[in-house]
Amino acid sequence: MNSRRNRKNGIRTVCSLLVGGIILSWLLSGCGGAQQTKVYRVGILSGMTFVANITDGLKARMTELGYVEGKNISYDVQVTDFDIAKYQSILKKFVADKVDVIFAFPTEAALEAKAATQGTNIPVVFDYGSIEGMGLVDSVRNPGGNITGVRYPSPDIALKRFEIMLELLPGAKQVLVPYQKGYPNVPPQLEALRPAAQAAGVKLIEVPAENVADLKAQLQALAPTADNKYDAFLFLAEPLAVTVEPFTVIGKFATEYKIPMGGVLMSAGGYDSIYGVNVEGVSAGKLAAPLLDKVFKGIAVGTIPVFTPEFDISINYKVAQAQGITVPQSLLQQAKEIIR
Repeated sequence: MNSRRNRKNGIRTVCSLLVGGIILSWLLSGCGGAQQTKVYRVGILSGMTFVANITDGLKARMTELGYVEGKNISYDVQVTDFDIAKYQSILKKFVADKVDVIFAFPTEAALEAKAATQGTNIPVVFDYGSIEGMGLVDSVRNPGGNITGVRYPSPDIALKRFEIMLELLPGAKQVLVPYQKGYPNVPPQLEALRPAAQAAGVKLIEVPAENVADLKAQLQALAPTADNKYDAFLFLAEPLAVTVEPFTVIGKFATEYKIPMGGVLMSAGGYDSIYGVNVEGVSAGKLAAPLLDKVFKGIAVGTIPVFTPEFDISINYKVAQAQGITVPQSLLQQAKEIIR
């Protein structure tokens, strides 16, 4: 009898343990449902068509880091092209949606993202963002606040663009420099360029334009004469050089007066520049992914150092030849991309 009673008690104990385990598992899994996986929501403000492929780079690298779209991460990608009002509208929506992080590029979009998130706890990760004189971060090592990102080294790039222009056109004396008036990262570039140009005996003729109509009017007023000619167009890192309509206006003027264009590699409206110095978009996007990963892992965004990428040289050798410009072999060896 005692043996039978002990067996029954043992069975009851085992059953109790099994039932208890089932209940505990049920409670831990969310009352009977599958355990929920955190889905991180990323609001992406793609603010310039020329570098829209930054988003592709970000997504690709995030996948490599284990963030699978539709499983544990979602992207709300909003695309515009240098439109401050649209930037602000898009960012207002991201803030209202309480996304887990805002990813914004280039510089002016990043500045708007920082402003839009003041007073919230939404982190901002920027890309293609110039930081010199922008007030975007406190420092590279300690960006501070709710922001970090991938820096666009615009003063360094501007100087390299000027240096290559002199290699291609060693006799250059007068250079036209068109740019979007009021664009935030232009002043640091000009501050770097002006003393370099003066030391090289080159006069920079700045053409700050508010819009396409203004650009046309200024170029018409600058039409070369027999006594006043221009040796090149030098493009800075700003919207005019990489937006189709203004680039086409510049290209038409350059072709009419046989003025080589360089600084950014661009082709539009049947016009082409000769060379570019830049940070490649997909690569820049990939560099931002580890920063988002750190944010998702709970690291305070303002303590994550800003990353500065290397820049690449691209040469349109075909256009250079057509314009009778000799490209030094040393420059070709430096180029990551050569169009022949």
